[in-house]
Amino acid sequence: MFDTLSERLESAWKKLRGQDKISESNIKEAVREVRRALLDADVNFQVVKDFVAEVETNAQGAEVVAGVRPDQQFIEIVYNELLRIMGDTNVPLADVEQKPTIVLMAGLQGTGKTTATAKLALHLRKLERSTLLVATDVYRPAAIDQLVTLGKQINVPVFDLGKDANPVEIARQGVEKAKADGIDTVIIDTAGRLQIDEDMMAELAQIKETVQPHEVLLVVDAMTGQEAANLTRTFHDQIGITGAILTKMDGDTRGGAALSVRQISGQPIKFVGVGEKVDALQPFYPDRMASRILGMGDVLTLVEKAREEVDMAEAEKMQEKILSAKFDFTDFLKQTRLLKTMGSLGGIMKMLPGMGKISDEQLRQGEVQLKRAESMINSMTVEERKNPDLLAGSPSRRRRVAKGAGYAETDVSKLVSDFQKMRSLMQQMGQGNFPGMGGMPGMPGMPGMGGGLFGGGAPTAGNRAPQPGWRGYPGGGGVPKKKKKDKKKKGFGSL
Repeated sequence: MFDTLSERLESAWKKLRGQDKISESNIKEAVREVRRALLDADVNFQVVKDFVAEVETNAQGAEVVAGVRPDQQFIEIVYNELLRIMGDTNVPLADVEQKPTIVLMAGLQGTGKTTATAKLALHLRKLERSTLLVATDVYRPAAIDQLVTLGKQINVPVFDLGKDANPVEIARQGVEKAKADGIDTVIIDTAGRLQIDEDMMAELAQIKETVQPHEVLLVVDAMTGQEAANLTRTFHDQIGITGAILTKMDGDTRGGAALSVRQISGQPIKFVGVGEKVDALQPFYPDRMASRILGMGDVLTLVEKAREEVDMAEAEKMQEKILSAKFDFTDFLKQTRLLKTMGSLGGIMKMLPGMGKISDEQLRQGEVQLKRAESMINSMTVEERKNPDLLAGSPSRRRRVAKGAGYAETDVSKLVSDFQKMRSLMQQMGQGNFPGMGGMPGMPGMPGMGGGLFGGGAPTAGNRAPQPGWRGYPGGGGVPKKKKKDKKKKGFGSL
């Protein structure tokens, strides 16, 4: 997501590196690169025009901040402009006092509307809001069956009257059912079409008039770029929507939809779909999205994902083990399995600051190395997992483990050696000591990352590439001061 846009914007910062200050002459090339990057990302032309004009104006009038390089200052200007066009804050779903809150889902076929309906229900269930799904799509084959199946999967009831009933009547009775059962929120899945037509709009308008929804959410495919924004504007003009859900944000989207929807349609993006699984829906936070676009990662979302999966008492025990250098192979397996529940390794890594440039090939290698390590650990006895030193001092044990896992003895020796180094380093870092970090376990093939548990390691002070970003990040620029309050949220146990 946004990889190409991030790379193109990186070339804009380079135009200002080595300069003493921002001036009218030296920002022209940087602004030109920003324009190209946005157009390549399929951002609406008018949005690009306004964006670039604002960036140029703000850059020319920017006061020089002592100790901040021009490229770093320019990044902050672009960051603030990204927030302006995407919205300053997250716009939550309505939660009215007189229940139920009624949510009407709309969209074309193929955008993932029915799946998004179930995803939203699961999201609300995590917030302890009871939900009823209402299936009114009587036209698409198996649409009702799909919603019923998804409802069973997430343990949320589904109301339907079959394929022969009138969609407006289904919606009306569904809302009455929710009121009678004391349900907090009712989500109505409506029929889509291959393209906007009069029948679809008329039916939507009739359903809306009948049930009087508090939210009308349009589900749009992020892969369609600026067309997603135009679609949102059309639906809003004809039906009146309160927000959008962008799906397929985990795909090869260039970012045009996320950067265009609010500015063109006037309606906020409320949620984004980041995968096919039913739990892959996230509230849309403009500041976090801007951070990811600029290669700064998204630590807050990562922490929230971890909080959903991690037992706090278990995390505290793990932290104690790390500080006392008692972290063992059993603990390592727990941590890797925890990562798997949080999503793909690539998705997690790219939420970390500075990790956005990791290639898909490097991530694939990392997945392979994790599987190799897990296979070898599974071939160890319980005693060997708890005490890796047993393997370090016994060639016969290493040979047995290697044979059981299907690898060479040297592979097991390297695993044990790297694990011991990692454990020592984690202890030092946990106590506030930060050594050169040259042997920190990392991903294979990463620039400057040699010789760790997975064939990699973190960059040393001498080979770390300058990282454009916020003050406090290696070589970084500056976070707007109003964002400093977020820092206290980022710590999370042993993660």
